Amino acid sequence: MSLIPWKNKQKETGRELSTLAGLRQEMDRLFDSFVRDPWGALDWPFGGERGWAPAVDIAETDREVIVRAELPGIDPKDLEISVIGNQLVLAGEKKESTEKKEKNLYHSESRYGSFRRVIPLPEAADTAKVDAGYANGVLTIRLPKSPSAVPKKIDVKVNP
Repeated sequence: MSLIPWKNKQKETGRELSTLAGLRQEMDRLFDSFVRDPWGALDWPFGGERGWAPAVDIAETDREVIVRAELPGIDPKDLEISVIGNQLVLAGEKKESTEKKEKNLYHSESRYGSFRRVIPLPEAADTAKVDAGYANGVLTIRLPKSPSAVPKKIDVKVNP
């Protein structure tokens, strides 16, 4: 996500990478962070870990609502999916895997621990007919729309 796309970032080199460009890059990073996690769970500024939340994509077609969550490294048995009213609740835990070999860890960006994500659903979603599948670290949840919510095409008659 780019806040101000007036210049191609790959072309900024040398003197062009001014203080203003640096400020723009920092603002882009902050906005990207906010879009990914609006409540700041990923970069909690007050010390300690607040947890993590998986990245989620939500799409809608004429017939269904599709929710995809990136959950690599999570056993599907450790996932809990529920619908409360018009909210889809994803919860689970990514367990830390440890090796018995002695290693010095220099850098780690892997997140472990519990998560809970609440996703508001449109009124048209039929929460009684939820289908969930997990493949290649991606959880896909499909909620068909109620028959009354499916768009109906109406032909316009031309009067002579």
